[in-house]
Parts: sequence; structure tokens; C-alpha cells
Amino acid sequence: MAPRVLVSDELSETAVQIFRNHGVEVDFQPKLGKDKEKLAEIIGNYDGLAIRSATKVTEKLIAAATNLKVVGRAGIGVDNVDIPAASRRGIIVMNTPFGNSITTAEHAIALMFAVARQLPAADNSTQSGKWEKSKFMGVEITGKVLGVIGAGNIGSIVCARAIGLKMHVVAYDPFLSKERAEEMGVVKVELDELLAQADFITLHVPLTDKTRNILNAEAIAKTKPGVRIINCARGGLVDERALAEALKSGHVAGAGFDVFEVEPATESPLFGLPNVVCTPHLGASTTEAQENVALQVAEQMSEYLVKGAVTNAINMPSITAEEAPILKPFIRLADVLGAFVGQVTESAIKEIEILYDGSTAAMNTKALTSAVLAGLIRPQVADVNMVSAPIMVKEKGIILSEVKRDKTGVFDGYIKLTVTTANQTRSVAGTVFSDGKPRFIQIKGINLDADVGNHMVYITNTDVPGMIGFIGTTLGDAGVNIANFQLGREKQAGDAIALLYVDGPVSETVLDRLRANPAVRQAKPLVFNVD
Repeated sequence: MAPRVLVSDELSETAVQIFRNHGVEVDFQPKLGKDKEKLAEIIGNYDGLAIRSATKVTEKLIAAATNLKVVGRAGIGVDNVDIPAASRRGIIVMNTPFGNSITTAEHAIALMFAVARQLPAADNSTQSGKWEKSKFMGVEITGKVLGVIGAGNIGSIVCARAIGLKMHVVAYDPFLSKERAEEMGVVKVELDELLAQADFITLHVPLTDKTRNILNAEAIAKTKPGVRIINCARGGLVDERALAEALKSGHVAGAGFDVFEVEPATESPLFGLPNVVCTPHLGASTTEAQENVALQVAEQMSEYLVKGAVTNAINMPSITAEEAPILKPFIRLADVLGAFVGQVTESAIKEIEILYDGSTAAMNTKALTSAVLAGLIRPQVADVNMVSAPIMVKEKGIILSEVKRDKTGVFDGYIKLTVTTANQTRSVAGTVFSDGKPRFIQIKGINLDADVGNHMVYITNTDVPGMIGFIGTTLGDAGVNIANFQLGREKQAGDAIALLYVDGPVSETVLDRLRANPAVRQAKPLVFNVD
């Protein structure tokens, strides 16, 4: 049966035809994105959903999307998609990060010129029959300091254009390495340094809990007097009321905004203020960009639905069509191994080593490593994914190494993760059996064979008699059902471990009862998403 895709926002006929050319059945309903109830009613019938910005892919909609495998956003911004909810359901979220990057960057530069020379107000005055030449005194761009907040796809293009305009560019981006900054010709700085130095500030970051109101009243107060602020990224990055007050006081000399906290923006504290240039979210609104992203998303979604290839996914790295069926269970294993160590490690990580043995050494280890790192970081950073995890590890200065070797043991292939902190070194290894399910085969150098469940308990203890009975009785008295119980030890009376697969969460009260035993060193609840 051919995969089915629902197009709920406007895409060109050429883009729709790309789906058909790949053998994908298309239901083209470009107005449906605004009808939440109808969309939720029928979404369960589709394997893919192609959208622009009008459709809101909420947790509620995802819950109704029982067959959905991929959401494709024709554009770069995915703040209209609940990515964590999609990831939990195994739905890939793709965007088209390069299709409108140039267009948006050019719009930011255009707004910077418009604000620097007060072009809209001057145009309005002149066309009204006035000749107010002395009223519209501008400033030059050349030689000024441009502060770029966010140096990703769009931000890096803005940097290049600004350097071409003979501006000095400073950039704040936690994920920007020193080497990449030097390559771009910009100076990497902290946010407060940028605020103090910049004559112009332009924002190019997504809207997240960490970036919301990144330019609030406190931050704006730290800016250089006479600064001009440009936002072509997302509404909500700048506190509009605080900026309006700074404009009124003269501390901020001008602003150019293409995005607003509430859109469509029929009112804003910025409206009506002098030297504020506003446009209705036109960053991606060029003929070339709109067509490019539509064609790109149709091609990406078709390749995934027909061949299993993954391109420009937000919540997983690229995988070719040939790799997909083999790699999928090992990606799940890699995530589980990372999640295990991430949940039992409490101190800062200094070094990570991932060993690929046997058949795993010949796989797409970039994808596998990304999955390991995502699982490792997720207990501390809930919204991390396979795309952002490697960058976060690099920026934290953690040493990461991969080791690949030929088959050395009884398993055709396995993955071993070793993490070093200031206090200790932890290791865990696992493989995938013929049923496609991940299994633990070694923890702390101790061999075992354990299923992976959604809820588990990990216990380290001294090998003494009575531990099995103690653990079983403690959990049984608390009404906790044990699905699987695996034990291992280093040597008699030495280090031992117990790994239990249980039917549900284990309370802290029960865990404290386990920890009260003098032989128990650690009792940790573990949660994995293996359904």
C-alpha cells in the first residue's frame, strides 16, 4: 500500500507532483491547517504531514496521529511543531534549513539599512509632498559593530554579508566553536560583551525556554546607547514593551522587526514609534524561497517514506535509504546505553569513549554516536536531540573518542560506552538480538544478559548472601512486580550488580528501603523509551 501524505498548508503543484512521482499518495488540503478539529479527526489516516507555518502540530494532534511517521516543515522554523511529543511517538520532524536562509538573511540586512537611514519614514514624508531633508539624519553601516545573536545557517550568512559591508562582527552562540568563528571572520563573545560593543544587534536563534526574552529590560539596559536592534528570527526573543520604553527614552535609536510576540500582529508596543520599521513576517517571502522549501520538503519526505532515508531531521541525524532498516534497532540500543549512564552519573563528565565492535564498526557510527550522546545528555537537558547532542558535548569541552575494531567475542556486533568523570569511570555494553530489541550484556565490566524495559532499577552492592531475597521481598512488599531480574558479580564477596525490569515506576520510599541495607551502595530508578 502506498504511503499517504496530507498537505495541510499551501505548497506548489510542482511540489505536490514530486510526492506523486515517488509513488506517494497525496491529499492536498491547503486550508486544513487552520481547522484544528477537522485536522485531528483525519490525521490518523496519514503517514506524512507536510506543513508551512499555519498548521500547529500540537501534542493533542500528535496523539491522534496514530499512523504518522514524518512531519515535514517547508521552512526552517519548527516552533509550530511539538518536537518532544513527536519524538516520544517516534515521528521524525524534518525542516528545510537552507531553502530560505539567504532570503531571511537578506531581509535582516535590508531592515538594518532601513533603520540606519530611516527609509520608510523618509519615503512617507517625501511622498506626502514634504521635503524634510534635515529631519532624517542617518548613520553609516561601514565600520560599525554588528552583534549577531545566533550564528547558525541564517546568522552565518548575515555575518558574511556584514563583513562584505566592512562591518566588524561579534557573535554570541553557545554552539559556535572558536575555530568556526575564526573561519567565519567573526569574534566569538559572551552575550554581555556583545551588548556592550554592538552598534547594531540582529537575532537569529530559535524561540526556546532559554532564548525567550533574551533581550529583556535588563539586557537592553546593558546595550550601547544608540544601538539599533533587528529581529527577523522569532517573536518573543525580544521583550517588546521593554524595547518600546528604551526607544522612547532614546537609549535605543531604532528597531527593525519582522516577527512579533503575537502574530498576526494587529497591535504591538512598537507600533507608531519613530524609527521603528515593521514588516509582516516577510523573512522567507520571496518567490525563490517559497518554491525552494516546498520542493525540498516534498523530496525529503518522499525519500523517507519510500526508502527510509532521513535528511534535515530535527530529532535524528541523516541516514541513507540503504542504511535505514539495519541501523534503526542499533540507534535504539545506542540511545539506551547513553540513557543508562546519563541516569546513574551525578558528576560532570570529562571523557566519553564509544567502542564499536564487529558489525557495528561498519555501520553509520555518526548516527549511532549521536544517539548515544542524546541519551547521555537527556537526563540533564530534556529537549536535546541527536542533532544538538554532539554540539553540546563539544562546547562543554568533553573529550569524545570512537574506537572501531573487528569482532572480538561471541557477539556479531556490540556497542560499549565508557564515561569518565572526576570521581569514577562507568561502562555499559549492549547488543541487538534477532528480535530487534536492545539488551544489556555488560555493566561495570560484569557480564550479564538483560532485557531493557521502560522502567528498571539498577543496584550496586557488595556480594553477600541474602541480597536476592532482600531485593525481591522489598519490592514485593511494596507491590512492585518484577518482570526480569538479572544479577552479576566481579568475584565472590566483591562488587555485584542487580538490574531489574519492573512493571512501573518505583517510589523513592521503596528505593530508600533498598539503600538502607548496609551492603547496597546505590539504588537508582531508570526510565527508557523502548516501546
